[in-house]
Amino acid sequence: MSKNNLKKQRIVIKVGTSLLTSSSPRLDGAAISRLVDQLVDLHNEGYEITLVSSGACAAGKEKTGKVRGFAGVAERQIYASIGQSRLMNVYEKLFGAHKITIAQALLTKHDLSDRSGYLNARNTLMALQDLRIICIVNENDVVAIDEVREEKFGENDILSAMVANLIDADLLLILSDVNGLYSHDPLKYPDKAELIPVVEKIDTRITKLASGSHNKAATGGMITKLEAARLATESGITVIIANGREPDVIKRIAGGESIGTRFLPSTLHKESRQRWLLSGLCIRGSLVIDEGAKKALIEGKRSLLPAGIAKVEGKFKRGDAVNLNDSTGNRFGCGLTNYTSDELKLIKGLHSSRINETLGYDYGTEAVHRNNLTIL
Repeated sequence: MSKNNLKKQRIVIKVGTSLLTSSSPRLDGAAISRLVDQLVDLHNEGYEITLVSSGACAAGKEKTGKVRGFAGVAERQIYASIGQSRLMNVYEKLFGAHKITIAQALLTKHDLSDRSGYLNARNTLMALQDLRIICIVNENDVVAIDEVREEKFGENDILSAMVANLIDADLLLILSDVNGLYSHDPLKYPDKAELIPVVEKIDTRITKLASGSHNKAATGGMITKLEAARLATESGITVIIANGREPDVIKRIAGGESIGTRFLPSTLHKESRQRWLLSGLCIRGSLVIDEGAKKALIEGKRSLLPAGIAKVEGKFKRGDAVNLNDSTGNRFGCGLTNYTSDELKLIKGLHSSRINETLGYDYGTEAVHRNNLTIL
């Protein structure tokens, strides 16, 4: 057993509805109690814990007595409205028994896509950490239609990566009902399937393991988990996907036991502004960059000039965040643009000296200034 002790670090833990209900139509008090007991032990040992928890809709359905099926988005918003306070009441009683204060934060993608909203949420969550208060985060399903649609956010997986990004977490632990990422579908190919213990980089080969037909058992849920892992590792955060039904899985992982699949950070910790850009919350479009300009950005640490832009994708305003992609479609950075998408379509490929004659004005020689740019 390899040891990777976290040394009392900051951990974001995501738990889905299936774990909180034990895959039944109702909240499972015993399962939630086992989860809380582990978090209490780590909290008392000095770890900084933030919990991203699903389960509000399940709690609401249980209260209304309709435990099978959803009629649609509106009905699910009703269940979330009814169930959120009931879910928090369960947590309040369990943590309160150990004299631990908890807080609640309901977030949406819209809340974090604005820079000021991102900083406000960050400041609140960081202050709660300083006060040794465990914050329980959930998506605000009552008002956020996109978040209610599970195919987009996948049971809070992406939100957990956003939260880890927000608070400079050392580890994002995504607890699921699967053991981790497999080389093959263990149901179809039990003789071939092997748990992948470590992923150094989430590349095309890794994403195919989640989306390929040979790995059907991982399709959907694992795809969003890999996307969450990508977002977090690009901000310098270690991610582990593990089976939440393993006894004391959180404490064992914190103690250094190798469980599940560990995704290594692809970069060092980034400062807050870079994390916000890399989160993808604020992205409004993309710029396809030629190889010469890409090399200048990465190796020369230069600003992006219009001459290096081969293609403009999406509709965005001046000051919006855009992805920087190479000719093969791979994202290698992002930044805040000095020009709108319409303006860049007119000046792309041109020397900066021709900006004024083309547009009749200019906002500087750079399409994206180095100070507003971050490279993966």
